[in-house]
Amino acid sequence: MDSKNIFVDVLYDQLKDHLDKGKLKSMIETPKYENMGDLAFPCFELAKIYRKSPQKNAIDLAKEMAVPNIFNNVEAVNGYVNVFLNKEVVSSFIIHKVISEKEKYGDINIGNKEVITIDFSSPNIAKPFSMGHLRSTVIGNALALISEKSGYKAIRINHLGDWGTQFGKLIVDYKLWGDEQKVKENPIKELLNCIFISMKRQNKMNH
Repeated sequence: MDSKNIFVDVLYDQLKDHLDKGKLKSMIETPKYENMGDLAFPCFELAKIYRKSPQKNAIDLAKEMAVPNIFNNVEAVNGYVNVFLNKEVVSSFIIHKVISEKEKYGDINIGNKEVITIDFSSPNIAKPFSMGHLRSTVIGNALALISEKSGYKAIRINHLGDWGTQFGKLIVDYKLWGDEQKVKENPIKELLNCIFISMKRQNKMNH
């Protein structure tokens, strides 16, 4: 059920002498606010054709439209014909489609098996995890699943650790102020404590 194409068909019945379906489809908009409907057709171009104001064209068009049951309300507002989807009809259609197509529901092939890489949280293994790591991992996996549904081959990347200069500093801090037993019992917390001790000493030296 393509609500936009159905709306085009309804409009075409009234405007076929002046606008083809391709043009009508290109003109249909999605309203900015929910209370303005689900789809909207601007009537400003019709002013030149019918020599009436956009609002008058919208009112006349809304009255003459043969509205299918997919729409439960049609309004003429500020030169637009706004239609509201019948949520019960649309929901019923989608549910039956999901049950029928099962795991294939929503499959499209715009990706043509092209490779797309998605970087996850890539946590620094020398620091504690946070909600930020969970959030970006969940978002990354969601994007990967959507990409696969769209026909792409998604490569998930979650690079653990960052072997930069801070690890060399951490090793020095551990050798100077670390306690091997405590590090074994609680590695991240104790290694961070070594860093904090180093930072405090450095601050004292700077002052």
